Amino acid sequence: MQSARIEQYLLEARPATWLVIGGRGAGKTRLGAEWVNSLVRGFSPFADRAHSPIALVGETLADVREVMIDGPSGIVTISRHDRPRFEASRRRLVWNSGAVAQIFSSEDPESLRGPQFQAAWCDELAKWKHAESCFDMLQFGLRLGDRPRQLITTTPRPLPILKRLLADPAVMVTRMRSDDNSANLAPGFLNAVRNRYGRTVLGRQELDGELVEDREDALWSRDMLAAATVAEAADLRRIVVAVDPPAGSRKTSDACGIVAVGLDGAGRAVVLADATVRAARPQDWAGAAVRLFHRLAADSIVAEVNQGGDMVTAVIRTVDAAVPVKPVRARRSKWLRAEPVAALYQQGKVVHAGNFPELEDEMCDFGANGLSNGRSPDRVDALVWAVTELMPDWSTEPRIRDFL
Repeated sequence: MQSARIEQYLLEARPATWLVIGGRGAGKTRLGAEWVNSLVRGFSPFADRAHSPIALVGETLADVREVMIDGPSGIVTISRHDRPRFEASRRRLVWNSGAVAQIFSSEDPESLRGPQFQAAWCDELAKWKHAESCFDMLQFGLRLGDRPRQLITTTPRPLPILKRLLADPAVMVTRMRSDDNSANLAPGFLNAVRNRYGRTVLGRQELDGELVEDREDALWSRDMLAAATVAEAADLRRIVVAVDPPAGSRKTSDACGIVAVGLDGAGRAVVLADATVRAARPQDWAGAAVRLFHRLAADSIVAEVNQGGDMVTAVIRTVDAAVPVKPVRARRSKWLRAEPVAALYQQGKVVHAGNFPELEDEMCDFGANGLSNGRSPDRVDALVWAVTELMPDWSTEPRIRDFL
């Protein structure tokens, strides 16, 4: 039997926008589901009457269905009376009273152009694919009733949209930690994750619900990457896929960094894709690299061979013997190799064709002592190899240049 906590209720507050920032398992989904049910039935202290229609917006349509609606803490699951039914063909949830909640995905902001609502529940805003445009479209649709309102539940990431909401005095903010909901979590869960992540940036973000800003000694900053983001890549003269293979082949091994970068007509390096994988078998990461190579019609795969030597090239060859592979060997530290690439960002010589959240998180957490969680900066390493290959005049690293 789950027990509620006082911070999961609005009580007498009546904000137009309620932002709930919390760690994993802090009770955000249950809060959102109860909030929607209360609005539909019109008996909560912050609902003057029943609200309908309501927008349910998640990262994907599958997330809305599997988490917000049918998940363990979802709207349907927690409904004891007047349980709503889901109409898949119409992408909506319907109550016996006639109240309706429509579902939307952050992948398709344009789907919010046209519909109108009295309320909206936005889940995991920090994960949304097109957060800015999707959120903007939703605001134009919140135009029914005397006082349209919205609830945003999310684990934080230092994104511009989230920082703007936190700075807005009209937004009511509630913070929740995973520890606060320990009574409703599996025994041992918190101890296990605290022991592993407690003092890391990831732990502060995912457990304490803390918005972690840039690391002071990091080579990259969020503002730098925001300024380096472009809508699309055009007139690419070369494309390479860089691979930073893991040292082992166990499930606990580091991820295999796989990053694609192109060189445009203006002489800029353009980051095109981050296909990094955590694969138990070498054939899996080699397959991911080769698939990206073919999808982008790249010129070659650049592979670091420090850890595996000739084996790295041999594994890629088993997937596709025709793929050109260029081995590179590190003779300086990751930090020293990354410094000139970070300088290229500052000079506007490297841009990102879109957003790559996991890569960018790693870049902004990469300091003189590596990542704050102690893991290998696999994505950063692959990025550095790719940019260095395309812009060799900036390299501080002697490399093996011949194709094998």
